Amino acid sequence: MLAAKVVGELLRPSLGPRGMDKMLVGSVGDVTVTKSGVTILSEANIEHPVAKMIVEASKSQDKEVGDGTTSVAILTSELLRKAEDLIRKKIHKSVITSGYFLAAESAVGALPSMAVKIDPEDKGALRKIAFTSLSTGLAESTSKLFSEIAVDAVSEAAEKRGGKFKVDTDDIQIVKKEGKSANETQLFRGVILDKEVVHPNMPKRLEDCKIALIDFALEIEKTEISAEIKIKTPEVLRKMREEEAKTLEDMVKKVAGSGANVVICQKGIDEDAQHLLSNMNVLAVRRVKRSDMEKLARATGGKIVSNAEEVRADALGKAGLVEERKVAEDKMVFVEKCANAKSLSILLRGETEKLLDEYERAMKSVLTTLASVFERNMVVAGGGAVEAELAKILRRRATRFSGGRQLAVLGFADALEELAIVLSENAGLNPMASLTSLRAAHKSPKGRYFGIDLRTGKPVDMLKRGFIEPLVVKERYIRAASEVANMILRIDDVVIASKPPPPPKQPEGY
Repeated sequence: MLAAKVVGELLRPSLGPRGMDKMLVGSVGDVTVTKSGVTILSEANIEHPVAKMIVEASKSQDKEVGDGTTSVAILTSELLRKAEDLIRKKIHKSVITSGYFLAAESAVGALPSMAVKIDPEDKGALRKIAFTSLSTGLAESTSKLFSEIAVDAVSEAAEKRGGKFKVDTDDIQIVKKEGKSANETQLFRGVILDKEVVHPNMPKRLEDCKIALIDFALEIEKTEISAEIKIKTPEVLRKMREEEAKTLEDMVKKVAGSGANVVICQKGIDEDAQHLLSNMNVLAVRRVKRSDMEKLARATGGKIVSNAEEVRADALGKAGLVEERKVAEDKMVFVEKCANAKSLSILLRGETEKLLDEYERAMKSVLTTLASVFERNMVVAGGGAVEAELAKILRRRATRFSGGRQLAVLGFADALEELAIVLSENAGLNPMASLTSLRAAHKSPKGRYFGIDLRTGKPVDMLKRGFIEPLVVKERYIRAASEVANMILRIDDVVIASKPPPPPKQPEGY
């Protein structure tokens, strides 16, 4: 339990929009500054098996819904802290886990009654959700811009199937480019390649493009068989060179003969092949990552082909525009107006590489969060409103149980309220005063949406203020924290199952 509590204490100061950052220093001196719970836990090189369970829960939360990663760890830690107090009172672990299970099911069951349905096509509501998520880690101006970009991206990527929306976040590419400020971040309809056109004489802009996506090299490759050829006369060498040139020319003609005016190659393109393609007015890009090739295939409707014989008109992708543009000090190729309009790219800008990494983490998280809202369009109030209301409900329902289970349910309620306390602590407020006023507000029939105003410490209606969060985030983090806490409580001993390493050999002569 000590390891789990240490993890909670580590993340406690980072919760909420006024939370503090952590500086993570790697083994080679690389520095990461963040307050993302999942990033801190992933980079912290945690070895303790119990603490690793919390790390995995946080990672799972991030992957599934994109938010609530810090809350999972803190709630798990608080549940174990409360359990430790109950164990000192001679309450058996089985009774505590039973009480926690009942409390978690009761809390998750009560959440929909606090939720408000929103229209997934209401961009104003979506921006509020995105801003609430982003403002915990980014500056206000950056959060506003990123929330607009994220909402536009997810709205365009969303697809309605059988009356329900589905968002594939893989259709949204995130590209980082150092230089300028985050305010220069833009959304593009298409795919961005962090590459340049291979030959200076090739066109830098083409419209109505037919794109060949090839994962074979346009060059004469060495054979895998090791062999020696003895050349006795210059004539034989000349014929060999001519044959190689003819083979390469045939490959290029087959690719260009398919009707392609753009060639995107996963491997290399020989200088002679570059020259031939430029003479044919074909734009070519080489050594493109496999992941980008797959994005291009989805975006343009083309097929990735493995040899020149397969490059045919029906395998070509289509795009309205392919253009090389200068971004910062580098050149990038933009493939826009694609056949699949749902393929989008976000070009992130930032002053330093570390800032860009943090922006990327924030953008990925908010895209996942918004995708979950499209799939289940229910939101709840933020600012500790949900936790305070659930604590009130659990205290009322605890009277249905007796003995240790009742105390466990009450402990669960206290643990939930601890998140509201941490929010006010991190804002420099008096946590007890904030909690007392929040409890008083929730006694009113209209007080269920009241959370803590982190500027004044007073309870305010978070729905009216626009601080809203997806229902699925709250459901998942409460259930995950309960399951991890119960799993840890069921452990009575740690047994090392692997064999210990052999002792080091003594040097000869000893």
